[in-house]
Amino acid sequence: MKRTAEKVLSIIGAVFTLLGIIGFFVFAAIMKVALSDGTLRSQMEAEFLADPTLSAEDVDLFFSMIKSFADFSWLFVIVLVISLVATIVGIIFIWNNKNPKLAGTMFILAGLFAFVLSPTSILLYIAGILCFTRKAPLTDETTFVENQYDDTLRPL
Repeated sequence: MKRTAEKVLSIIGAVFTLLGIIGFFVFAAIMKVALSDGTLRSQMEAEFLADPTLSAEDVDLFFSMIKSFADFSWLFVIVLVISLVATIVGIIFIWNNKNPKLAGTMFILAGLFAFVLSPTSILLYIAGILCFTRKAPLTDETTFVENQYDDTLRPL
């Protein structure tokens, strides 16, 4: 049985997951560099403090939130790497129709790690459900022969 739909959906999901990993990694790296550079931070603080509606506590709160989000984005990278590994394992098991049930489990697990309702996870959920529901066509075909007595067809 050909499993082209599962293969295509899982490969697209893997590509989207890889793009997400790269995006979060770049964001975390840029934020880490931007917050650790003293001159850039002092320039940003001066710009924020020039606004009369912001106080020094607000500016400190803003920078602490940005730092915590940059640190938290590393967690996103790790979770997306787990999702990518599960997707690749699922692709390996679905490729030659080796074990579609295990591949379906891996795709659904990867969808959970790729954030519950993201487009990537929806593609992986569909691929996982297809792995569970599609069955190989039956190869036994009933053959009919003519009955000599009443000209009706009957199974052998």
